[in-house]
Amino acid sequence: MGIFGFLDKKTKPVLGVDISSTSVKLLELSRHGDRFRVETYAVRALPPNAVVEKNINDPAAVAEVLRTLVKQSKSKLRQAAVAVAGSAVITKAIEQPAGLSDDDMENRIYLEADQYIPFDTDEVSIDFEVLGESPNDPEMVEVLLAACRTENVDSRVETLQLAGLEEKIVDVEAYAMERSFELVLEQLEDQDNQVVAVLDIGATMTTLSVLVDGRTIYTREQLFGGRQLTEEIQRRYGLSMEEAGLAKKQGGLPDDYQSEVLEPFKEAVIQQVTRSLQFFFSASEYNDVDYIVLAGGVASMEGLVELIEEKLGTQTLIANPFANMSVASRVNAAALANDAPSLMVATGLAMRRSFD
Repeated sequence: MGIFGFLDKKTKPVLGVDISSTSVKLLELSRHGDRFRVETYAVRALPPNAVVEKNINDPAAVAEVLRTLVKQSKSKLRQAAVAVAGSAVITKAIEQPAGLSDDDMENRIYLEADQYIPFDTDEVSIDFEVLGESPNDPEMVEVLLAACRTENVDSRVETLQLAGLEEKIVDVEAYAMERSFELVLEQLEDQDNQVVAVLDIGATMTTLSVLVDGRTIYTREQLFGGRQLTEEIQRRYGLSMEEAGLAKKQGGLPDDYQSEVLEPFKEAVIQQVTRSLQFFFSASEYNDVDYIVLAGGVASMEGLVELIEEKLGTQTLIANPFANMSVASRVNAAALANDAPSLMVATGLAMRRSFD
């Protein structure tokens, strides 16, 4: 098994399994010619604190949810792809002599790894991919090195195994997002040389990925998400967390909810988007982006796209990786459309079959 799926070119069809801090999402795609089809998908909430800031605290509890999802989905696949958070991974472009065999390069990189990784090499899982000839020296090749603490990989592998699945790929969320972004890029009016900010606003974490010509050049995670809205509903109206979550989705809250709770939260989202972009601008040569793509559970909030466009003056759209896909008859198309923005990572994982 390749440690990181984006470096592993030879894979079989897999289930995309996205484990976030509050839920597990499962997706199966098939491919027909140059198009994908959604065969099945399922989403289920996790027990409190089973996963905290994307670290799995209780593999058995997460596996129980995943086992239920597999049964619910009726998928026959048992090989799965899962991802670790980008913040858990160190990537670095290094140079190695051209002409080395894979085994010789692997041995050389492991021997030199402590030069590039600020951890004991016994504590990390390492993988690499040769990107091509070095632009500085024709006798060298440029190599992408990726390393992750082994405990982060092991907890996900253990969870899959407890759920009765085989760990085919452990990927990186940022690269899964990049892969699924290929499907969103097709929907942009102008696709060439575009700088696109993808903001994945989940329950507890917001991840900014900036892509240029479809390639990730920057990623950053910050603690902020839809749970803050749920907690404010819970506090203000005296509801349980579960009741607040349902009320947020289904409505029925008091008349002051819109002005006193929802609008301030939208303003907080705008501040988060602005802050995330400022971090990117200060760390790069760019001072603007051409598009903002909203992903995650918060993305579909009514009026949010229009508010971002008004405040930031940047064309904004909601991520839908399934816009040009067909859907199997057993899939609830309306539910899939509603969940689409939060399924970007799961989609990128399930797309691994396209690199067979």
